[in-house]
Amino acid sequence: MNSKEKFKEIMQFNKKCPSLKWEFGYWGETINRWYEEGLPNKDYPRLPNRVTSVTSHLYSAAWNSIKSDKLPSGIAVTGGGLYWPTQGFPLDTDVRDYFAMDRGQILINVNLLFYPMFEVEILEEDEKNLIYKDLDGVKRHFLKETAVLPSGIEYPIKDRRTWNELKERLDPKNVEGRLPPNWDELLVLYKDRNFPLALGGYPHGLFGTLATLMGYDKLFINYYDDPSLIHDVNSTFTELWISVYSEVLKDVEIDVVHIWEDLSFGKGPMISPAIIKEFMIPYYKKLTDFLKSKGVDVILLDTDGYCFDIIPLFIEGGITGIYPIEVSCGMDLVEVRKSFPQLQIMGGIPKGELKYGQDRIDQILKPVEEVIKEGGYIPFADHLVPPDVNFENFAYYRNKLNQIIDSVG
Repeated sequence: MNSKEKFKEIMQFNKKCPSLKWEFGYWGETINRWYEEGLPNKDYPRLPNRVTSVTSHLYSAAWNSIKSDKLPSGIAVTGGGLYWPTQGFPLDTDVRDYFAMDRGQILINVNLLFYPMFEVEILEEDEKNLIYKDLDGVKRHFLKETAVLPSGIEYPIKDRRTWNELKERLDPKNVEGRLPPNWDELLVLYKDRNFPLALGGYPHGLFGTLATLMGYDKLFINYYDDPSLIHDVNSTFTELWISVYSEVLKDVEIDVVHIWEDLSFGKGPMISPAIIKEFMIPYYKKLTDFLKSKGVDVILLDTDGYCFDIIPLFIEGGITGIYPIEVSCGMDLVEVRKSFPQLQIMGGIPKGELKYGQDRIDQILKPVEEVIKEGGYIPFADHLVPPDVNFENFAYYRNKLNQIIDSVG
């Protein structure tokens, strides 16, 4: 079976179908280290050390402007083991080929945010710092030395006035310009594809989008001080996404929709169940009901951290699966499966433990051996593999995981 067929069978809990051999992604520095330690390099350029192989359009604006004078001029989609790019080179092809992993999904490059997007603008720059206005209108600060994700310092949604101005860029009737310029050519590719086709992803969610455009502090305050604003933002984006998805689904079948939230951290969610119920569940239901009515029966939510207690809320909202099941934050893979037997799950292998060698890797793969037999599960490291994992340890982990996957069926 190809990866599209496998994905469908796995998500339908076919216990006889071996799971997909995927990874979430890797830091660029990780890949560079592995090249030096034995990973064959098929002439791909070295990656910027602190750039991940899951690179967002927001992040690429920062580091690309440092490398050259040419700024990005559109929306680039994510790339890596889980999110496969539709443009640019596939950053983890060498890893995938070396370990005989399955082809990843392709995320359709539709604009689910502003139309038109903002022009990227360099505001200040010196040897250490880059301050710029990004495609989403957020003013960000990028530290060149550490090259970690840029931090937001000013956000486009400041109050109701600024929100009303932004709504002009969110007209649900203006959909055609949000599709890829080569849409007709892509439809030919998608028709007879052998890979899963996806919609959604970063930064589109009913918490994640607001946190990105408003900032966390302002968002948390507005849940109490201006709840009608929060409802209006989520209602507007939900209507927009349904409109865009309607247009896409006229022409092509979609295998999965991703919703990006990242609303948890190491100890639990950043917002209460009451907030989720009031401000998110109604819009989840509207969106997921629409998708399911169009034949999309896999709707996956991406949130890091400890989120076990709010999984029932996601299910209530129509979410069918969750990832990356971040074990390093206290998530128990076996307990998630026992408590939610029909929840589609991905991830569940603590990335930070891979550096400790074979004995530890054997231990952290034991839950995978138990859960994978139940179906509905694609195992991989619970986020980007960090650069302190050497190639020998990763190779041992990946080869053993492949053996576990092959033993199913």
